[in-house]
Amino acid sequence: MLFRFLPLTVKTFQGKTCSNLSSRNFKILLRSGAVSNGSYEIPARQYYKIPHSEVPQASFSFLTVDLRSDTVTKPGAAMRRAMAEAEVGDDVFGEDPTVNELQRQMAELLGTEDTLFVPSGTMGNLISVMCHCSERGAELLVGDESHIHLYEQGGTSQLAGVHPRTLMTLPDGTFDLNELEYKICHNYPDPHYPRTCLICLESTHNMKGGCVLPLSFFKEIRTIADKYKLAVHLDGARLLNAAVSLNIQPSEIVQYCDSVMMCFSKAVGAPVGSIIGGSKDFIQKAVRMRKALGGGMRQVGVLAAAALEAMSDAMERLKADHLNARRFAEGILTFSSPLLSVDLTTVQTNIVKFKVEDTRISPEEFCKSLQTVTEADTSSRSERVAVLMSPYPGGRVRAVWHHQVSAHDTDLTVQKVKYVTEKYKTQLLTS
Repeated sequence: MLFRFLPLTVKTFQGKTCSNLSSRNFKILLRSGAVSNGSYEIPARQYYKIPHSEVPQASFSFLTVDLRSDTVTKPGAAMRRAMAEAEVGDDVFGEDPTVNELQRQMAELLGTEDTLFVPSGTMGNLISVMCHCSERGAELLVGDESHIHLYEQGGTSQLAGVHPRTLMTLPDGTFDLNELEYKICHNYPDPHYPRTCLICLESTHNMKGGCVLPLSFFKEIRTIADKYKLAVHLDGARLLNAAVSLNIQPSEIVQYCDSVMMCFSKAVGAPVGSIIGGSKDFIQKAVRMRKALGGGMRQVGVLAAAALEAMSDAMERLKADHLNARRFAEGILTFSSPLLSVDLTTVQTNIVKFKVEDTRISPEEFCKSLQTVTEADTSSRSERVAVLMSPYPGGRVRAVWHHQVSAHDTDLTVQKVKYVTEKYKTQLLTS
């Protein structure tokens, strides 16, 4: 079967021609500022640059607000007690009662036939890809700014022997459906081509500031996947954030996917672990893959207990995180500094990315100033504060809210950002 070429308008991207971007999605890029005069700035390769905590020792007291990631949370007293008192068994034998209970509860929440507890989200995604792409040289379709593609060391190729073919990630975390359908390998089993087996999605979308994929997009992906007999995997590391934002149950998202991975160690607030869900047949395969990757754990109920404790009130806590993220974004807009900008339409969950507009100030330098505390610091009338955030490419700074950052902490963070911004404004005017 020959490729079905689609009658689409040709666009240029940094001098390169691309004929598979729809007019609707080209308009999305225009509105986002990513496209100008018919050209698209292809994003540079981006890496984690999460700085180590370097808050200086001081003779005076101050508060530290850590917004580098939602992975920095520490177990509280109730979680530590649950871990200490957990009933355990050998999970490789399927005999750990706490793990079994976690897997039962998560299957119900996700709406899947079965689930499997795994050490990390990266392993969960890799296991899922390996289960869906059982032959070496199989192909998966994935967004070019997805976590699977950028931040998991190319494990799908390195360890699974699966070939990734990328789709341009749009500002809302989706990709163009015409491009998707065009890039499905229609020539298999011609020996020159790989066999397309899988489409990978991500929601919330990390690189796009925690944006939430709309249900309509999932439905359209499901239709295309069924048409070409492809599987769909969802990297739902922050799936609960997406569900809270859409005011629906996670199962209403997962119903359009063949498998899903969700992290307990991100927004949910457990110290370790992720869950993958799918059909019973999929999970049986996943158990074998987990063992092959070294992920078989024994008396791991001590970790499953932490996840159960975290999940007990997760949805309510995430609502507060979203409100605090929004509170911060709206707060930095109140002092209307030309040095900073934030697009409120992108603040949909617990992640805020704002831009340092003056190129004389790097994101790294701005973050360094936020975490610096001196005795003369007057950023807050009540207490001094060191704020930890992460510099990002494109002149941006990222802040991620979690349950150990309160509304009060958020207000102090706004005051600190204002204080640092005004100091920079004075310096730039006098320089």
